[in-house]
Amino acid sequence: MSASLGGLKVSVEYLQRDNEAKTTEIELLKEQYQVQVAKLRMLEQQYQDKFTAQAEELTSVKARANNTELQLEWLRTEGKEKRVAFSASLLASGSGNIGPFNTQRPLVFRNVVANIGNAYNPNTGFFIAPVRGAYHFEFYLYGGGHASHPTAAVLVKNGNPVFIAYEHQPSYVVNPSKAVTLLLEIGDVVLLHQWENSRIYDSDNHHTTFSGHLLFTM
Repeated sequence: MSASLGGLKVSVEYLQRDNEAKTTEIELLKEQYQVQVAKLRMLEQQYQDKFTAQAEELTSVKARANNTELQLEWLRTEGKEKRVAFSASLLASGSGNIGPFNTQRPLVFRNVVANIGNAYNPNTGFFIAPVRGAYHFEFYLYGGGHASHPTAAVLVKNGNPVFIAYEHQPSYVVNPSKAVTLLLEIGDVVLLHQWENSRIYDSDNHHTTFSGHLLFTM
């Protein structure tokens, strides 16, 4: 009986040790499983982050492409709507001298050969800026030499003189000219004033001219 109890005790102890070993193994397997689950979740998160980043990048690229397309369309429209250029000579017909006068007087260039955008008025001689931008103007004068009268005109912006073209000699032909680039606001007025006591000549050959055009908007 005593021997049987001893054998049973040994068997129980063996089973306990085996159970403890299996429990330890199970715990180890649980830990390994948890590590694998953590790795899997990390990979899933990395994939999700990468996918999200790619999706955001794709959205950003699409947005930039759409914005570029809108800018191109705006530039195409802007270019069509903001084309401004004119060129005119002084006399509509005939020939002769203008002046001299005691004071400065506006010069009205009536023979218009181009007036794109209709910013120049051949009835008043006024160029009125339709958009804010940089504009380039040129004017060429013609006159016969005279002892008392020069050939001269001044470009005026909003009533203020900017550049003058002036030449005076007692004989032969004079041909003063000038060019200028101006930043104009919408509604600014540019025109030429004939200089006081001067004479300016024009004919059907269109010697005396005034031209301008929009370089770019701002």
